[in-house]
Amino acid sequence: MSDAYFPHELTPLEAPCPATAPGVSALHLGPLRIVRINWGADVAVHSQHPGAIGINIPLRGELETRIRGRLVVSTQGFATVNPADTPADITRWPRACTILGVKIDRDFVQRELWRVTARADAEIPDQIDLRRPAAASWFRLLTSIADQPVDDTLLTNPNVAQGLAVSLTDGFLLAVVPNETEDRYAVRPRIVTRVIDAIHAEPDRLWTASEMADVAGVSVRRLQEGFRLHLGKTPRECLTEIRLAGVRSELDSGSACSVADVALKWGFTHFGRFAAAFRQRYGVPPSSLLH
Repeated sequence: MSDAYFPHELTPLEAPCPATAPGVSALHLGPLRIVRINWGADVAVHSQHPGAIGINIPLRGELETRIRGRLVVSTQGFATVNPADTPADITRWPRACTILGVKIDRDFVQRELWRVTARADAEIPDQIDLRRPAAASWFRLLTSIADQPVDDTLLTNPNVAQGLAVSLTDGFLLAVVPNETEDRYAVRPRIVTRVIDAIHAEPDRLWTASEMADVAGVSVRRLQEGFRLHLGKTPRECLTEIRLAGVRSELDSGSACSVADVALKWGFTHFGRFAAAFRQRYGVPPSSLLH
């Protein structure tokens, strides 16, 4: 189970029932994987969800999860979202509950979150109502892929797997962020997405306006006009937001040794200006997130 989904601590709440043997299957799609899990007994599960978010969708039964002190109870038609690098306790996972789980790498979610919302730190709720039209559409896409054999020749092709991971992740984000972002994403020109992808690939690069324009294949003026029109920001402002969100995510994960090292990794060479920008955006000094 840990290899297929997340490392965890399991506590049986009853003896297993021979009639309901535990089972797990996993479909790997690059930075995303889809699993089906049933324990065959009432259990409690604790996980830190290292490096990835976990979306747990009960196909039958009820799932009780405590996240950041809040109890989230999901039944059929709802999904529980477990944030990356955040402790969560499934206080009761009953024998009758089978879940469809989706695990998506934290950094991949962050990159796609920017592409979809133009806000690198947009909030993802801890529960989704799958009966709402956008979420229901995403769930239908998810189940259509999840129903394929895990050794399907087409799905094991890296290019196909990556494309499906992007589609599923973007569809999920469009279903849980404000509706207004759908229109912005649909009309966003290729020159903007090319630059955003390049920044995510090399956040520590000393990007200049001309280098960004070269990536987009347009003039500096045209690039600035495109960002202002479709994002309401300059390329430099977008670069800073992506870097700040990356630092925050890494500090939140608890894996960082020092704020300075993480800031440098994300392209901040002047620590004083970085600290001021971080405090202005998030309301706290970066050191407060260092575990």
